[in-house]
Amino acid sequence: MTTLIVTNDFPPLIGGIETFVRAAATALGDDVVVLTRHAPDGEAYDRTCPFPVVRHQTHLLPTPQTARLAAALLREHRCSGVLFGAAAPLGLLGPGLRRAGARRIAALSHGHEVWWATLPGSRAALRRIVGGVDVLGVVSHYTGRRIAAALPSRLRPRLRLIRPPVGEAFFAAGAARLADPAPGVWPVRVVAAARLVAQKGLADLLDAWAMVAPGADQPLTIVGDGPAADGLRHQAAQLPADAPVRFVGAVPHAKMPELLSGADLLVHPVRTRLAGLNPEGFGLICPEASATGCAVLVADAGGAAETIRPGLSGELVPSRDPLSLARALESLLADPGRVRALGAAGHDDARRFGLAPLGAELSAALACGVSDAPPAATPSP
Repeated sequence: MTTLIVTNDFPPLIGGIETFVRAAATALGDDVVVLTRHAPDGEAYDRTCPFPVVRHQTHLLPTPQTARLAAALLREHRCSGVLFGAAAPLGLLGPGLRRAGARRIAALSHGHEVWWATLPGSRAALRRIVGGVDVLGVVSHYTGRRIAAALPSRLRPRLRLIRPPVGEAFFAAGAARLADPAPGVWPVRVVAAARLVAQKGLADLLDAWAMVAPGADQPLTIVGDGPAADGLRHQAAQLPADAPVRFVGAVPHAKMPELLSGADLLVHPVRTRLAGLNPEGFGLICPEASATGCAVLVADAGGAAETIRPGLSGELVPSRDPLSLARALESLLADPGRVRALGAAGHDDARRFGLAPLGAELSAALACGVSDAPPAATPSP
């Protein structure tokens, strides 16, 4: 069954949604056609894909023009399924594509659909989106609960837990690390990797680093770019000289396994902002780090807590609490053996987020009817 993927989020653009959608294409056996927007170097990237990629010159919106283009591709390639890379707003095209011949329609949700579910005007649009698809994937139990609360009871069974996968390159990097363990005593190398926005909580991490890092043998490494970059660099410049911080900018996803396997502890101090409108939907970087054998310290916000097994593969700390974060950091920096044990356990635990589970979930979503799709709250974490 060929599937038409309609998305604004696709490589070579860098981001969690882009990674998720590309992995979805692989999980569907590359039997897909992708309709997406123009991106720098997009044509060169598309030549590496084993499936057709059609790029529109502007951002895709649920307009008649986009609907006609998607319907034409659906018919040309005889697609029987449709997958929207992000449910809001492109999922509004669902009913039209069903009339054009789509037999099954699924849509992925991430974090931003939570605020769609919260505000009155967008809540009505989200209900229309869910009403027009067979399955709406949610990335975490947290986002599933938030979205389900905005839906009438008849639509809630259309929610299904479909989480972004961890690629095999991360597990390979972890296997290599665990096969060649470090000596018994070593400085813990700390990294944070995220889009540099307020919601990721990196300002809290810098506050915590100032409390625990004076005299640290290794700098805190921050990976990523975004609108908060200048402010974070200015904050880091005010820290004592013996609390070093290194900014390395954005890193292509293909380079992340190597980067994470060169660290020992990933810190992900995310926040829920704007009275619940801006949560962390999941946080793929956490299981990716676990797969490389890196311990994880994550804030208990949104769906981020679902990325680890606390006490086994990582540790949870309260969100927006630099003092608690500093205490947890201090404890782990002083106990490399504990860090190594968390990383080793995480390497195995991250298998539940692998590509094979995603393939099974997407195949079921595109093969089942509305009445067969279980509610998001039912699958085990």
